[in-house]
Amino acid sequence: MAKPAVILVGADKGGVGKTTVARTLLDYFGAHHTAVRAFDTESPRGTLKRFHPHETEVVDVTAVADQMKIFDTLGSAQAKVTVIDVRAGLLSSTLQALSDIGFIESARRNQITFAVFHILGPSIASLDEIAETAKFVGDASYFLVKNFINNTSFFDWDPATYNAYFKKLNGVEEITVPHLSEMACEQVELASIPFVTFVANKTAANEPANYSFVLRGYVRHWLGQVWGEFDRVKLNDLVAPKAETQIRQAVG
Repeated sequence: MAKPAVILVGADKGGVGKTTVARTLLDYFGAHHTAVRAFDTESPRGTLKRFHPHETEVVDVTAVADQMKIFDTLGSAQAKVTVIDVRAGLLSSTLQALSDIGFIESARRNQITFAVFHILGPSIASLDEIAETAKFVGDASYFLVKNFINNTSFFDWDPATYNAYFKKLNGVEEITVPHLSEMACEQVELASIPFVTFVANKTAANEPANYSFVLRGYVRHWLGQVWGEFDRVKLNDLVAPKAETQIRQAVG
């Protein structure tokens, strides 16, 4: 039986597009037929749940009872991949809690597959987050994500400083999420559906829709690029090494 996998998606700053990345992850695993569940820690309203209501539960990650709801069920849940969309500002504290309860030690012992998607912002403060986060990650898979969804310009002031941070880390992978047309992004937001559902021209109820052919094309191309990055780092093999890897035709 495959061991459970947990993917933490977060940042200690807001506005960096972490929920967008979490949405692409859920679409990606769905396309690979990898059973996945998600926890949205934007309690009480939730953001991820608006787009993926069937896979997502809203929790308060700072509450012990909700931590139990997530981590006590890893072995018994039907979905063996758990994506946690961490509320802005709680990445370091969540990692600290995982260390306190012994979760990170279990990952170190190879009992659990653990990956962190750290969504970077454009400021030096985001680089400082790396050092804070990395001390908890240990042997887990650590992905530093540059999300250009808002046409962000990353670390242009001093590439040498940026590169110096990476030299301190072992096995870190960079992932680039390219820019998506503002109009296309807005239309998916208004539809409140997964990216793949928009591309397929379907509603949330899986009924035919009438979305723009052009905008669906932009989303299809963009999502294919994002998934290409996930393929490059062998993400599905990491969380489900024995799973069938043939992708659906949702994007291409």
